[in-house]
Amino acid sequence: MSDAFGIITSSANHQRVSGLQDFRPMGAFSFAGRYRVIDFPLSNMSNSGIDHIQVYVRENPRSLIEHLSSGSSFNINSKKGKLQVLFSNNNTNDIYNTDVAAFSQNLNIIERIPEKYVVIAPSYLIYVQDFSDLLRQHIASGADITCLYHHVTNAKEKFLNCNVLNLNKQKGVISIDYNRGTAKERNIFMSTYVMAKDIFVELVKRSMAYSSVYTLAQAVGKAAETGEYDIRGIAHHGYFETCSNFKSYFDANLDLLNIEESQALFSKEWPIYTVTTDSAPTRYFETGSAKNSLIANGCTVKGTVENSVIGRGVMIEEGAVIRNCVVLAYAKIGKDVHLENQVVDKWAQIVHTKEIVSTPDNPGYIKREDIL
Repeated sequence: MSDAFGIITSSANHQRVSGLQDFRPMGAFSFAGRYRVIDFPLSNMSNSGIDHIQVYVRENPRSLIEHLSSGSSFNINSKKGKLQVLFSNNNTNDIYNTDVAAFSQNLNIIERIPEKYVVIAPSYLIYVQDFSDLLRQHIASGADITCLYHHVTNAKEKFLNCNVLNLNKQKGVISIDYNRGTAKERNIFMSTYVMAKDIFVELVKRSMAYSSVYTLAQAVGKAAETGEYDIRGIAHHGYFETCSNFKSYFDANLDLLNIEESQALFSKEWPIYTVTTDSAPTRYFETGSAKNSLIANGCTVKGTVENSVIGRGVMIEEGAVIRNCVVLAYAKIGKDVHLENQVVDKWAQIVHTKEIVSTPDNPGYIKREDIL
């Protein structure tokens, strides 16, 4: 058992996945056909021995709460562990809905937690990280705050709504800025922190006193600039993707069709837990075919599927062609329908419209439960 508790934050105000986010928070997004995005930070914490986890949500919480339930699906210690879902939302103005505001509203709960350290991770990033190892490095360094980052060489095209860490030669954090796509190489801040609980509580209190719309990243960035705290960056290696806008969600799903990418994310040594669904295996009919695709259980495939990710219980009728698509659970693709570069939300039915084609740079979205 770790001497740290975990916090999984909701998305920031400047991050929005059009369409999908109208119905659920980012953490509840379907990923790779059978997972939810929040399964990855939850599994990282569970595998790292963190048994007390808080999950913050501020809009459309139903699907996420149903998925998390008691936390039993995520191998959290049934006797000593605890999974808390904490709701925080300010209807006055969305600018008030910051992570610091959410922490402040629940500070009395946080202050009673016995663990000495806190590990904070976002619900919208997908990566594998041993937080127990990160905690050991944090303690050994003597730093006050440790920030996890991933060095990328494509920051002009990707991660445009993420923060970046500016580091000195000793990996000390000088400042935290917004990625505006002005440079190829950046240290993308993974919105993941390790610090003592007392420092975290102090930052939250100071931030609320300074500004009602302050974020934790801004508070840590200000502390780095003033030199008040010793803040270090630690590099992350391995799989790293973000689902912080529509295009990044689409790309992250389809990238898993590359076997090297998939193997970097999934391994027997580091299981990704999720809520299982008991259903029959997918049925492939004589008229159906599938190529280079991830197809979950319970589907019926009578048409053609290529380079796509298909969720549970999807019906694909005879003559249908699906290429480069992400189709969520229980959708129906009717006879002779042709789809390319689309995200089809849950329970949507495409039966009358016979062709919907978009470009890979601007994929389309079919609304949840719509009939086309």
